[in-house]
Amino acid sequence: MTPTREELSARLDPAARSWLDTALAGARAGEGADNVAFAPWELSFAAAGRHCGPSADTVDSVRVLLLQEARADLATLTRLYHRGTAAERRAVLLALPRLVPGPDALPLTEDALRTNDTRLVAAAVGPYAAAHLDAHAWRHAILKCLFTGVPLDAVDGLPERARGDAELARMLADFAAERTAAGRTVPADLHHALNLTGEES
Repeated sequence: MTPTREELSARLDPAARSWLDTALAGARAGEGADNVAFAPWELSFAAAGRHCGPSADTVDSVRVLLLQEARADLATLTRLYHRGTAAERRAVLLALPRLVPGPDALPLTEDALRTNDTRLVAAAVGPYAAAHLDAHAWRHAILKCLFTGVPLDAVDGLPERARGDAELARMLADFAAERTAAGRTVPADLHHALNLTGEES
């Protein structure tokens, strides 16, 4: 769960707290990027790592809070995602459940799931994916986690969506068989997921 502003401020030193207050005020006052390449508050979004690091989780939370304060729309989120660093893309993904009520941002989630960046993959399988990925794409997201070593604890709603999913069970069993045939270790998480489907023998 993303910390509140007060909880986040408590993690920061005085200089970082002052910077955050100014950045959030700018985000609240921002009018978007109608006729320019970017809105001024987006510079703060990019600079958050320099001012609020070194903890990646804290910087993620700062960036998510900036996006919320700016009420970033889908066009802005998409621009920030495609222009951003991996860390900035991760923050956009984490902010999606709070800012995009429907499935319109799924292209961003799907793009992240095509990478092998484990922190992007982990961010992509959060609440937004649980709510909006269709069954086929969600099953492949589970396999992507297993393939890249992302713990399945990162997958939001895993027990609910996996329950009774015979197709997911088949895909997991096939994946396990391929790994075994290649002399590779079967991830422990795979057995956990298979058990959740109700198909573990």
